[in-house]
Amino acid sequence: MKALTAASILVVLFVSAASAQTWTPEMQLKLKAVGQPRVSPDGSRVLYTVNEAVMAADKSEFVTQIWIATVATKQSTQLTFGEKSSTNPKWSPDGKWIAFLSNRKDNRNNLYRLSMEGGEAEPLTDLKSGVSNFEWSPDGRHIAYTMSDPKTEDEEKNDKGKNDFRWVDENLKMARLYVVPVQKDANGKREPRKLTTGNYHVGQFDWAPDSSRIAFSHSKSPVANDWPTADASIVEVASGNVSVLANSPGAEDSPFYSPDGKSIAVVVSDNPPRWAQSGTIQIFPATGGQPKSLMASYDGQPGIAGWSADSKRIYFTEAKGTGTQLYALDVAANRIEEIKTTPAVLGGMNLNRGGTTFGFTRQTSDTPADAYIASVNEFTPVQITRVNAGSNIPPVGRTEVIRWKSKDGKEIEGLLTYPVGYQAGQRVPLILNIHGGPAGVFVQTFLGGRGSYPLATFASRGYAILRPNPRGSSGYGVEFRRANTKDWGVGDYQDLMTGVDRVIEMGVADPERLGVMGWSYGGFMTSWIVTQTNRFKAASAGAPVTNLMSFNGTADIPAFVPDYFGGQFWELLDVYQKHSPIFNVKNVTTPTMIQHGEADVRVPISQGYEFYNALKVKGVPTRMLVLPRQPHGPNEPKMQLAAMNANLEWFEKHIGKNAQTSRN
Repeated sequence: MKALTAASILVVLFVSAASAQTWTPEMQLKLKAVGQPRVSPDGSRVLYTVNEAVMAADKSEFVTQIWIATVATKQSTQLTFGEKSSTNPKWSPDGKWIAFLSNRKDNRNNLYRLSMEGGEAEPLTDLKSGVSNFEWSPDGRHIAYTMSDPKTEDEEKNDKGKNDFRWVDENLKMARLYVVPVQKDANGKREPRKLTTGNYHVGQFDWAPDSSRIAFSHSKSPVANDWPTADASIVEVASGNVSVLANSPGAEDSPFYSPDGKSIAVVVSDNPPRWAQSGTIQIFPATGGQPKSLMASYDGQPGIAGWSADSKRIYFTEAKGTGTQLYALDVAANRIEEIKTTPAVLGGMNLNRGGTTFGFTRQTSDTPADAYIASVNEFTPVQITRVNAGSNIPPVGRTEVIRWKSKDGKEIEGLLTYPVGYQAGQRVPLILNIHGGPAGVFVQTFLGGRGSYPLATFASRGYAILRPNPRGSSGYGVEFRRANTKDWGVGDYQDLMTGVDRVIEMGVADPERLGVMGWSYGGFMTSWIVTQTNRFKAASAGAPVTNLMSFNGTADIPAFVPDYFGGQFWELLDVYQKHSPIFNVKNVTTPTMIQHGEADVRVPISQGYEFYNALKVKGVPTRMLVLPRQPHGPNEPKMQLAAMNANLEWFEKHIGKNAQTSRN
C-alpha cells in the first residue's frame, strides 16, 4: 500500500471530521435565511435581508437585519442592527437612500430612511398601527404605505379595563392607503395623508410613473375568506379622488404600471374565483377602459416581477413541476417565452427600477438560499451572497425527481430523498411527507431549512423521504390542480400509495418500516391514510383537518371546503362524512402523533383534539403536542424546535434503527 503524504493525511482527517458531523434540528434552526434581494437602480449594489433565530432563557424569536452587497466585489456590509427586526428594504429612485420597516419602537412597524452615505436611520412615521407595505414615488418625494385602522381611544381604554368584548365580523380594521412626504415641512414635521376612506381593505398597490396616481387592489374586508371580492381602483394622489379600474366578477389583484404610464397589468382570476386558484394577466388602459386579456400561463398562477424598460414585456414567475420558472410575456404579440436557466427554486423575483437587472433568491435541495442577480438581456444567475459559508454545513441526502403512474393511470411526480451515504440495494425506513394546500407543491428547496419537519436530520439518520405532488397540487397546470375536486381522500390517496409502492419497487423502502407525516391538508391526508390502511407503522399529523363539517364551521375560510365539494355540509351531509377522517376513525391502529398551534384560526386546534380524543378512546398509541401562541405554522424558534424534535423522536421510536431491523 502506498504511504500517505502529510498533505494526504490532512485531507483524510478533514474529510473524516466533516463526515462525522450530522444534521440536528438545532443545526437546522441556526442556519441563516436570506430574503428580499433588491438591486439598486444603477445595478451596482444589492440590498437583502438575513433572518436568524434568537433563543435565550427569556427569548424565542426570529430577527431580521438588512445587508448591502457590491455587485463588482461581492463584499457585504450589515446596515441595521439591534434586537428588533428591520425588513423590506427598498431603494429611493435616485439610489441615494433606502427606506425600510422596523418594529424597534413599541413593537409596531414604522417607516425608516437611511442614507447610503452613512449615518443613523431616521424614522419617517410614528404610527399607532403598523405599516404593512410601502413604495417610493417615482419622483422620490413621497412614500405611499398601507396601514390598518388603529384602535380608538375608547377601544384602548376598554382593553386596559378588561371591557374588551367584540362582535364577530363587525368593526373590522381595514387597511388604508396613506402617503407621507420624505422631506419635513416648515414646522419640521412629516404629516401623513390618508388617500382611501372607502369601506374596503387595501391590498397591493403601484405608483404611476409620473407620481400623480396610485393603482391598488382592494377587497370588502381583511377576512381571508373575502379574497374573491378583490377589485382594482386608481386614486389621484393630490385630490384623493378614486376611480374604478377593474371590478369584474373575478378577483383582480397585483396592479402594475408600465414604465411609459400607458398601461396597468392586473392579475385576474377565473370567473367565478376558485380556491384552487387560477388567473391570467390582463392589460388595462391607464386612463380606463376595457382590458386586453393575455394568454394563460403554464400553471395559471403568474407572479409579476416587473415590466421591461420599453413597456413591451412583462416578466413573471410561477411553479413548474418541482422548480420555479421565469417567463417573458410579449404584450403586443400575446406570446409567452420561457427563459431558460438551470433548474432551481427562485424566490422574491423583482426587476430593478432601471429595468436592467433581476434580484432574487436561489436554492436547490442541497444548497441553501442566497441572493442572486441576473441581467434582463441574458439571464445568467450570479451569486452575490454566501451567508452560511462559515456554518460547516454537513452533507444532505441526495434528492431526485421520480415519476410513477397512479391507479387510474395519471402520471404523478415527486421528490425522493435518499439517506446520507445511501448504498444501492439497501432497504431503509421511508417517510411519506405530504404537502398542504391541497394546492401546494413540493419544490426543490434546501433540505436543511426550518419548519416542523427536520428533513435533513431524517436523511442523516438513515431515512428516505418521499414528497409527492398528487393531483390537486400546483406546478402542473390548472386541470391537474383541480383534479381532486369532490375527491379528497380518493384519487389523491391512490397517488400517494402508488408513490410509496414505487419506492418499494425501486428496492429503497423497507415495506415494514413506513411512516407518514404532513401539515394542514397534509395533516388531513395523514389522518385519512391511517383510517384506510395499517401499512404505516407511525404517523404524524400537523394542524390536521379531521372533520370537514366542524372545520367548515370554525375556520377563517368557510367558503373553502364548499368550493371543493360543491355545497355546504347540510346539503351534502353524506359527502362530508364520507371524506372526513373522524367518521372513519374506527379503523385506525397506527400510532399517531398530532401537533397543533393553539392560536391557529386557519385550522382551529379543535380539529386536532377531535382526532386525538377519538384515538385515545380507541386505545391507539397517540400523543398531542400543543404549541402555545402559534398560528397555522409555528413561527417561534423554540416552538419549531419542539415540533422538529417531537417528529424525530416519534419516528425513531416506531420505525428507526431501534424499532426494527432493516431488511435487505
